[in-house]
Amino acid sequence: MTEQEAITVQSLDGRASATAEEAFRMVYAEAFSEPPYNEKDGDVDAAFRRFRSQTRKVSFRGVLARAERVGEPVGMAYGYPLGPDTGWWDQLTEPVPDAMRREDGHRTFGLMELAVRRPWRRRGIAQRLHGVLLDGLEAQRVLLNVHPDSKAASAAYLAWGYRKIGEARPWKGADLHDVLLLDLANR
Repeated sequence: MTEQEAITVQSLDGRASATAEEAFRMVYAEAFSEPPYNEKDGDVDAAFRRFRSQTRKVSFRGVLARAERVGEPVGMAYGYPLGPDTGWWDQLTEPVPDAMRREDGHRTFGLMELAVRRPWRRRGIAQRLHGVLLDGLEAQRVLLNVHPDSKAASAAYLAWGYRKIGEARPWKGADLHDVLLLDLANR
């Protein structure tokens, strides 16, 4: 890696993301093995069982960043619009108003993951991934969970216009995560 190495960011639909699973998995496994996440092989396996299901959604969006010269994956992000039956809002420790939690499959884009491998951080890649992922999105807002001890990620999301709306345990046994919302109408 050189400081000037060009990075390409590619937008992918669900089928193309499924084909590129190993690249997504490589970035995820490396980034989320670090504190505060400390994910192990079993955690990564579980995440990619979900990934395979998620990529089958017609509205799934993924983005991959690669070092242009060698094609090495350096970052990724993905998500999809939340359906009316989403359980996301039920995970909050304090309820939010019904008007906020109403979903119709178009209103809210759930940003499931965004990660950049350590050697490539602090170069604006996460912001590029985020921008490409949301480009042309017709949703009104974006929802995500972030571990509060992931200080760099939390700071980036807040700088990009997200605001904290609550806390949640995204899965059984998970640490408490901050739930952040970005209003796309104000961008």
